[in-house]
Formats: sequence, C-alpha cells, structure tokens
Amino acid sequence: MRFIQQWLSTFLKGMAMGAADVVPGVSGGTIAFISGIYDTLLESIRRINPSLIGMIRKQGFIAAYQHINATFLIVLFSGILTSIFSLAKLITYLLEHQTIMIWSFFFGLILVSVWHMLHQVQQWDVKKVVALSVGAVLAYVITVLNPIELSGSLTTVFFGGAIAICAMILPGISGSFILLLLGLYPVVLGAAKSFDVAVLATFALGAIAGLLSFSHLLSWLLKRARDITIVFLTGLMIGTLSKIWPWKEVLSWRTNSKGEQVPLLEQNLSPFDYQQVVGQPPEVVVAVIAALAAIVLVLGLERYAQVKRS
Repeated sequence: MRFIQQWLSTFLKGMAMGAADVVPGVSGGTIAFISGIYDTLLESIRRINPSLIGMIRKQGFIAAYQHINATFLIVLFSGILTSIFSLAKLITYLLEHQTIMIWSFFFGLILVSVWHMLHQVQQWDVKKVVALSVGAVLAYVITVLNPIELSGSLTTVFFGGAIAICAMILPGISGSFILLLLGLYPVVLGAAKSFDVAVLATFALGAIAGLLSFSHLLSWLLKRARDITIVFLTGLMIGTLSKIWPWKEVLSWRTNSKGEQVPLLEQNLSPFDYQQVVGQPPEVVVAVIAALAAIVLVLGLERYAQVKRS
C-alpha cells in the first residue's frame, strides 16, 4: 500500500510538471524542485549511461533497473506525458480565454518558489549574490529575445527537443518558451493535440539525448557547489517574472507556421492602466485569488514533503 501511495504521489508530481511545461514561461523543473524530487530525478537520469551495459552483463537486468531507479522515472514521466496529452487543449484554452487568471497563478507559483529556494541558502556572500544576478539577467535576456521561425522538419524538431529539455529541467527556464523562441512551439503542441507519431517520436529522441547529457553536468554542480547552483537557478526564476506578468499590451504580431496571428512584442502594464490601454477589465480580484492559490499549493507541497521526510 505504501508503494502505491508513493507511486501515485510521483505520478501526480509528474502531471504537475507536464502542466507547467505546456505553458511558455513556466518550467517543469520548478515543480520538481519545490515538490522535493529534483535531486532524485537528476541522479536517476545521470545513472543512465554506457556503464549500464556492463552492469546488466555482470549483475543482471534487475540490478541495473534498480540502480537507475527506473520505477520512479517510469511513473514520473508517465505523469508528465499524461498531463501533456490531456491538458494541452485545456492549457491552450485558458491561455486564450482566461489569460490573466492563468498567468497570475504561475506568477504566484514562481514568487513562492523563489522564496522556497532562497530559504535553503544558509549563508550569503558576494559569489552567491553574483550568481543570483547572473541567473536573473540571463533569464531576462532570453525572455525578451524575438522568436525566430525555423522549419518544422524532423531534424529541426530533434535538435529543438534536445535544447528544450535542458531548459525543462532547469527551474525558471521554460522549455516551452525555448520552443517558442525557435518557432517550434506550435509544431510540437499541434503534434501533441493530433498525436502525430513521427514528430512526437523525433522530439522525444532529441529530448532523451539532451536530457542524458545535460543532467550529468547539473547533477555534478549540485553535488560540488550546491548553494551557488541553487542561487543561480533561483536567479533564472526571478528573471522570468517579467515574461509571465499577467497584464500585457501586444505591440506587434507575427504569423506562425500555421498562418495564425500570435503576439511578437509585448510590454507589461500596470493593472490600473490595463483597461484603459487594452480595453478589457484587469480582473485584479481573480488575479490575486489565482496567485494566492499557487502560493498555498506550494506551501502545502513543502509541508507535505517535510512530513514525509520526518
């Protein structure tokens, strides 16, 4: 029974990661970090390397399976994929019709996640302040870049998957936003909606290649310079806050690969100026409730993790 509860908890955390990864500007890595599975995830992925072949030959498949914590990975990624396939249409609908509410929820999520991560740093010094600043500036620069329009060829999708997955496991940097910058977001999201096996399989292979290589570096950094790495990752999250600010004015539009008009350049507005500039109600009460819901959710997850560890 205990194992079933553990698997269910991991599956739900995977679903939360998948839901976050669907939204451009929000990272599934953030969810992994605040739900207490980030280190386990990186270490499990890091153990998937050529040495497994030798382990299988000497100790058998079961030993290798347990070595990489395969049950954890299978359950987690099943949750991620379930969420992506089941929530892609819902998230798209909310982004189009409940814009302020959904962005406010994720804004609150990032804010409380920043507090959660900085709360783990014991002592501050100049190096950590610099790491925080560099992370924030880097993420901000990425969020203000103009999207490019790459072809939707399978080769491009493969390398896009490899790049995006590196962002997906970084708290703060959104893999979906990287796909958006590359002009591949509508291609991948459309493939998820229509279950285009060729595109999805190619993207998955690219993601696996990127994940296996990048996880080694990140796991190594967390083991040898944990506080500096955490501070840098927190800076990445801070730098994305501008991107997910709920009240925006679209300055210019672009035509995507499907011939649809989507925002190109946007500027943030005060909620008090939003109605005058955009002509729509700012829905401040809805925004506050959504942000508070995200904060309560994260604090609840943190409390749950503490209880499980004790």
